Amino acid sequence: MFYLCTPIFIPNLVEKETIYILAIESSCDDTSAAVLCNDNVISNVVATQKIHEEYGGVVPELASRAHQQNILPVVHQALLKANIDKKQLSTIAFTRGPGLMGSLLVGTSFAKSVALGLEIPLIEVNHMQAHILAHFINEENSPKPEFPFLAMTISGGHTQIVRVNNHFNFEILGETLDDAVGEAFDKSGKILGLPYPGGPMVDKYAQLGDPKKFPFPKPKVGNLNFSFSGLKTSILYFIQRETQKNPTFVAENLNDICASIQYTIINILMDKLIAAVKQTGIKRVAIGGGVSANSGIRAALKNAEKNYGWSTYIPKFEYCTDNAAMIGIVGYYKYKSQRFASHDVTAKARYII
Repeated sequence: MFYLCTPIFIPNLVEKETIYILAIESSCDDTSAAVLCNDNVISNVVATQKIHEEYGGVVPELASRAHQQNILPVVHQALLKANIDKKQLSTIAFTRGPGLMGSLLVGTSFAKSVALGLEIPLIEVNHMQAHILAHFINEENSPKPEFPFLAMTISGGHTQIVRVNNHFNFEILGETLDDAVGEAFDKSGKILGLPYPGGPMVDKYAQLGDPKKFPFPKPKVGNLNFSFSGLKTSILYFIQRETQKNPTFVAENLNDICASIQYTIINILMDKLIAAVKQTGIKRVAIGGGVSANSGIRAALKNAEKNYGWSTYIPKFEYCTDNAAMIGIVGYYKYKSQRFASHDVTAKARYII
């Protein structure tokens, strides 16, 4: 089990009934700022960096430069949309890690500067914790999971199954031993010649294809851990072999190939999730992270709810990909429990939940 941060107590702050939080997210290639009033999101602005498309993946140096350009206008826009003055802010919450170090440094430095200038507390947030606690954003017709629950965090950099005991107490039950599921989707898209990011494109074409047309092997990994490197290799060899026979194979079978890849990946994820429920006896299951926007995964989770009697929790699309609102909700709960960071806090590229 891991406990996040040592609280720094500041007397009387939590007596305020209205808490305004400015949240900043800059872990990868999206610059985002949000303003929350308690657990309600009143603005959530995201600037996406298009420059990485021509390289087929995120270039860290270019990402950090773009964050430097974007962060001030994004924060300004978030405050404008929220219709509040910066002097009304109660705290600044920011992503400390995990992520790209250069990108994290931009957000960390900016947050520390603003907090110092306004003389308000600073709150550091674990990016993966934020994906999980995004379910606690106050949204109409969006129930919050009761503790304990299982969370499967799936993104370009992470694949984990986590037991969530309370807002700050997490236990990793299983994780990827090599590549993350988002990377498997994106690399598969690249093999097929699809534009970056490939994951959403695979999902798009998969909805039109036969998921059982081309079977791919599932890795044999013990316990609740994952592995996707072997699957990526098998997809690469399959495409190379078939295109040698027929140069137009991919174009002629794109929908079925994508459907078969997605079907295999979803089965890998669901097999482990079913095993985790059996192992723990916990039937409250949530997903989070960028890959949780995938239509097939969302459908599979809903089917499991019907077939196994689970209670499932799926975030709104805007809270799946990297966004500052999810950073803000962690900031809200940390503010209430006075878990503030000191101003010598530094970014952490590797930051365990």
